[in-house]
Amino acid sequence: MKVRVDITRREGLSDPEGMTTHRALSELGFSVDDVHFGRSIYLDVTGTDEADVISQVEAMCAKLLANPVMEDYSIHVLD
Repeated sequence: MKVRVDITRREGLSDPEGMTTHRALSELGFSVDDVHFGRSIYLDVTGTDEADVISQVEAMCAKLLANPVMEDYSIHVLD
């Protein structure tokens, strides 16, 4: 089952990449209110039961893919 995990920095924590990109875009003449960086991870997980696959991916996020102190994540089943 194909799954996408979107990982973002928690609200209220500084985003140095976002701040640098925001400043650079402004210097280039682009008008943007804010910039935030995140990442997406695409997985092809063995299984056909959606609830089981989501449970497996949550365990992956908790153990490796996301830093629970600094990041939030959302799981999206693609098929």
